[in-house]
Amino acid sequence: MKYFFLSDGWVTGRVWEFGGLWNELGWQRKPHMVRLNLSIQEQGETLWLYQVEESVLMVEVKPEITTTEPIGQVVLKRLITAEQVIERLCAASDGVAKPDLP
Repeated sequence: MKYFFLSDGWVTGRVWEFGGLWNELGWQRKPHMVRLNLSIQEQGETLWLYQVEESVLMVEVKPEITTTEPIGQVVLKRLITAEQVIERLCAASDGVAKPDLP
């Protein structure tokens, strides 16, 4: 599995795999991508941890709500490993990862 952190208020868009854009007809399914119930606080922002399958190379992300100054989209090209996630969680500014509690 691979992982990435995404700021609260941002959503995922297109997904790329080795052959190009993810082809749901070819794969016969959507890519496995799920937001986990773990976040970190960084510079006043909540960053949520997402998990994606190994076949995913890049993920497009964009603001959930369009503002007057459009950012467009961003493509995440460097997805991280589980070990890098653990390092990031341990180095969180307050030292505590926050689970999403009901």
